[in-house]
Amino acid sequence: MKFYSNDFIIVLVLKSKNLVEMIILTDKIIELKVGDTAPDFCLPDKDNKNVCLTDFKGKYVIVYFYPKDNTPGCTTEAIGFTGILPHFQKLNADVIGISPDSPESHAKFIEKKNLKITLLSDLDKEVIKSFGKWGKKTFRGKEYIGVTRSTFLINPDGKIAHIWPNVSVKGHPEEVKKILVELKN
Repeated sequence: MKFYSNDFIIVLVLKSKNLVEMIILTDKIIELKVGDTAPDFCLPDKDNKNVCLTDFKGKYVIVYFYPKDNTPGCTTEAIGFTGILPHFQKLNADVIGISPDSPESHAKFIEKKNLKITLLSDLDKEVIKSFGKWGKKTFRGKEYIGVTRSTFLINPDGKIAHIWPNVSVKGHPEEVKKILVELKN
């Protein structure tokens, strides 16, 4: 099996019994920008209840994408957002974390770390892809496909107000809060 990729297409070549098959995994890169309407979504939470972006109409929504529950960076980020959630709520904002983990994994993560934010499960990665956050990454010199840690601030009209495309978790929730305060003033 060989794996090839470029900026526009990812092709997987399987060799079996002198037969070569090519499967197109993705044919376009989605790149959202400030001012775009945020892609709508409905995903299950830790209790398998669907939560939709439209549920938050009239409020600011911080939507952050992260790779995996209970990993160091993802835990730091989730605890950071939980710690200042009351400040976001006073600013008429909610926080939603999205990863490809299952609702059951989210439930354990929330309980173990006493998280107060909403975590949603995107098992098929359709929402992650619709925001353009599923793609090539490099970790310790190895390339792979995964979730790009990123955050979108969506305004009460459903438009993207700010984007953090490649997040460093330390201090990130406070940075989001600072931008939200600036946008509201």
